[in-house]
Amino acid sequence: MNSITESKRIVIKVGTSTLTHPSGKINIRHIENLCKVIADLQNAGKEITLVSSGAIGVGVGKLNLASRPSETSKKQALAAIGQCELMFMYDKFFGEYNHTVAQVLLTADVVDNQVGRQNVQNTFRELIGMGMIPVVNENDTVATDELEGNNFGDNDNLSAIVAKLIDADLLVILTDIDGLYDRDPRKYSDAKRIAVVEKIDAEVEALAGGAGSAFGTGGMTTKVSAAKVSTSAGIPCCVIKGDRPANLYTLFDGQNIGTIFKAGR
Repeated sequence: MNSITESKRIVIKVGTSTLTHPSGKINIRHIENLCKVIADLQNAGKEITLVSSGAIGVGVGKLNLASRPSETSKKQALAAIGQCELMFMYDKFFGEYNHTVAQVLLTADVVDNQVGRQNVQNTFRELIGMGMIPVVNENDTVATDELEGNNFGDNDNLSAIVAKLIDADLLVILTDIDGLYDRDPRKYSDAKRIAVVEKIDAEVEALAGGAGSAFGTGGMTTKVSAAKVSTSAGIPCCVIKGDRPANLYTLFDGQNIGTIFKAGR
């Protein structure tokens, strides 16, 4: 557990299901508690980068739409609306604990381009060096690949790529389920949580289920995919339940929580 408890530079990914109510509207209690815990971890000497989903989901809720639209242009518009709302909330709550956030919107083509990648890394280095908390999302209003299914893989995989970009010590994915199970816990009451995954192989990938919540895009499949990206770069990944942000304290105290995907050698 030393690689977890002693980690300093950490990427935390939070999903739509953690940030919003089933209606799509922002879950104020969850986001406020999340900001409080991350601010406290930052005070303790951690260097946190937050990868945040939720722009489209929050846009849906803000406009009181019954469901997430299927048209790409509508999703782009909702992302623009929701991203404003998200950053307003992050700025407000982190500001209450004397921390400053910085918005970083990425597109896959920038990360894949050597010059663009260096520019992004330079930006992260300066922000982290200044003690800022970068808040990262994919730029849905410019890049439609994610909306059409050909993206970083979604924000789970984006978080793994960010972890590699900033040479993080750890990737933590907050989601609506408390780790990887030997079978779907929503269907089988006797499903058992897998505390540690030594290596991600075909058997582990087969355990991952389907899509996530109605307002999100991911599921356990994308969590395992992200873990594969990070662990192959030597960065361990933890998947834990995000509805109680204090679970982050539990994780960094070295207690048994969620699923830990060990870093590859």
